[in-house]
Amino acid sequence: MSIPLNKYRNIGIAAHIDAGKTTVTERILFYTGVLHKVGEVHEGEATMDSMAQERERGITIQSAAITCFWKDYHINLIDTPGHVDFTIEVERSLRVLDGVVAVFAGVEGVQPQSETVWRQANRYKVPRIIFVNKLDRVGANFERVINDVNNKLKANAVPMQIQVGMSEDLSGIIDVLSRKMATFEGENGINVVWHEVPAEYADQVEKAYNRIVEAACDVDDKLADKFLNEEPITVEEIKEAIRKGTVNLKLVPAFCGTAFKNKGVQLMLDGVVDYLPAPTDVPPIEGTLPGTDKKIAIPSDPNGPFCALAFKIVTDPFVGVLNFIRVYSGELKAGSYVVNARTRSKERVSRLVRMHSNKREEIDSVRAGDIAAIIGVRDTITGDTLCDEKNLVLLESINVPAPVISTSVEPKSKTDYEKMVLSLRKMMQEDPSFQFTYDEETGQTVIRGMGELHLEIVVDRLKREHKVEVVQGKLQVAYKETIQKPSNAEGKYIKQSGGKGQYGHVWIKFEPLERGKGFLFENKVVGGSVPREFIAPVQKGLEEAKATGVLGGYPMVDFKAALYDGSYHDVDSSELAFKIAASMAFKEGISQASPVLLEPIMKVVVETPEEYMGDVMGDLNSRRGRILGMEAQMDKQEIAAEVPLGTMFGYATDLRSMTKGRAGYSMEFECYREVPKHVQDSIIEKK
Repeated sequence: MSIPLNKYRNIGIAAHIDAGKTTVTERILFYTGVLHKVGEVHEGEATMDSMAQERERGITIQSAAITCFWKDYHINLIDTPGHVDFTIEVERSLRVLDGVVAVFAGVEGVQPQSETVWRQANRYKVPRIIFVNKLDRVGANFERVINDVNNKLKANAVPMQIQVGMSEDLSGIIDVLSRKMATFEGENGINVVWHEVPAEYADQVEKAYNRIVEAACDVDDKLADKFLNEEPITVEEIKEAIRKGTVNLKLVPAFCGTAFKNKGVQLMLDGVVDYLPAPTDVPPIEGTLPGTDKKIAIPSDPNGPFCALAFKIVTDPFVGVLNFIRVYSGELKAGSYVVNARTRSKERVSRLVRMHSNKREEIDSVRAGDIAAIIGVRDTITGDTLCDEKNLVLLESINVPAPVISTSVEPKSKTDYEKMVLSLRKMMQEDPSFQFTYDEETGQTVIRGMGELHLEIVVDRLKREHKVEVVQGKLQVAYKETIQKPSNAEGKYIKQSGGKGQYGHVWIKFEPLERGKGFLFENKVVGGSVPREFIAPVQKGLEEAKATGVLGGYPMVDFKAALYDGSYHDVDSSELAFKIAASMAFKEGISQASPVLLEPIMKVVVETPEEYMGDVMGDLNSRRGRILGMEAQMDKQEIAAEVPLGTMFGYATDLRSMTKGRAGYSMEFECYREVPKHVQDSIIEKK
C-alpha cells in the first residue's frame, strides 16, 4: 500500500553529547514496533549504535538511518552523533532532512554542541521541535530549559506540555491543548493512559494554554481575528497554526519527558506528525543546470523526473558500497540507470534497500520523499546529484569542514601498506571530513581529521575492521599560511638543451584576501602577451604550489593571484613551461608579501565546580586562551574561552587532575587566526 507524500516525515534526532538522543531513538523504535526489546546505550545494546566503538564508548559516531511507522505515518529517522568531532554526520543529515527533534537534557539545558546543531539547522532552514529529556534527574526543570533555549538560541520555543512532579517524582505529563494528563503504564511505558488534570495544576494549564494561543495568533492572522472578536477557537485550528509557524521557522513546539524511564516519547511522536513538515510542506529544493548559473526549483513530485542527493556512503562487508540517497523528485526502480550530474557518467542501480540501522530490507522502488540506500553505483561520492539523463540538474553539495589535526600512521609490516591505503581510501569515501595524504618529504602517510577522538576512531577501525596493525605518530596541528600585503613577482623558465627548448614567462600580482576566502585566480592579461591556451596551466601551477607555503611548508590560503603580463616563444613555449614559471613566481611573490602562519582556534567550554574556577582559568590563560565569559549553571560555573588547538593536547587529563575529576569540557573549531611572532618562530624551527 502506497502512503501519500503528506504522511511522510523525514526527521533527525540531534543534540549535545549525553543529552540522550540514542535512548530517545531506541524508545521510538520500540513504540513504533520496529524493536520488540529496548536496547540501552549504557549496556552497549543500542540498535542505532552498530559499530563496536559506539557500543564501547556509549556514544554515536556514525549517523544511522531507520524507517518506522507511527499511526498511519511513514517516518524516516536519522540518529546523529553529539560529539563535535563527528559534526559532518550532523551536517549531511540536516542537508536532507525536513525536520529535526532537538533533544536537551533537563538539567544541563543548552550546551555547546546544542548551539552548533541549532546553527546548522538554521543554515539549512530545517523546522524543529524540542524534546526536553532526562526530567527524572535531580535538578531537572522543563520550564527552565525552555527559557534557556529562548535566551541562548534566540528561539521562540512554546511548551505544549507541563510536567507533573519533579525529578524522581515525575509521574505524568499534561497535554495542554487537550487539558488531559497522560501516564505511561505496562512494559516500558507502552500504554498511554489519559486522566483528568489534577486540580492543583489547573491555573498552570490555563496560563500555558493562553501562551500557546498567543503564539498561534502571532503566526496566523485569521486566528488572531477570531481571538480579537472573541469567537470560539478549536484545538484543530490552534494545531494548524502551530504547525504553520513551525514549518515557517517562526516557532518551536516543546515537549518533555524521560526516555530512559519511558515517559513522554509517544506524545513527542504525536508532535512529530502534528507539527513537523511532510516533503510537500517544505519549499521545492533548488538546483542549477550543469555548466550554467541558472537556478531551477524541483518540487517534491513522485511523477516528476528522478532527482536525488547522495548524502552518505557506507562500506558494508556483505554487499559492498551502500550509497544513502534522499529522493526529491520522481521514482527509481531497482535495475534502472541514473546519471551522476557531476561526472555525467551513467550508472546502474542494481539493488535498492531500506535501512533499519545496520540491517537491510530489499525494496523494488523509491520515490519522492524517500530516504533509502542504493547498491551498484561506483563513482558517486557524498554530495553528488543522481538524476534522470534527460533532466540533468545539480543540487547544492554538502558543506564539509576542513580538518584541523593530523598524525602519521605506518603499518607494522611493510606487506600491509597497500591494505592500509585501500582501507584509508574507503574511510575517506565514507567520511569527507577525514583526509589522508602521502608526504613525499618524510615518506609518511598522514591522516587528518576534526579532533583527537576522530583520529583515534580511524586508527581503531583500521585495526578492527580492516585488520591492519598501525603505529601512530605524534598528533600535529593543521597550520596554514597566508600573506599580509600585496606583491608583484616574475616567473621566467627558459631551458635550452638541443632540439626544442622550454619557454614560459609570467608576471603575477599577489594580494591578501579576508579570512576564509581560500584562493582566487584572476586572468588580467590584455593583448595576448600570454596566449589563452597557457592561462589554465598558470592557474594549475599556482594551485599545486600553494599546497606548500614558504614558511613551514603548510598550505597557503586566503590570497588572490592575478596574472597580468608575460611573454611566450612561438616554438619553445609549452604548458609545462608556464606551469613551472607560475610556481617560480609564487615562491618569489609570496616571500615578498609578509607571509604569516595561521593556527586553528577552538571554542572551549569548561564546566567546573566553583572552587576550581581560578585554577581552570589560570590554566586556560597559560595555553594562550582568551576568556570570553562565565555563567553560573546550577552548582557549577561554565567558562567559555577561545584557545589555540596546539596548546590543547592532553587537556582532558590535565583538567581531571586539577579538579579531582569533577570538571568536564567540550571543544569545537572556531576559526583560523594569526600565530604570534615568537610562537611562529618556534613552530617553524621544530618543523
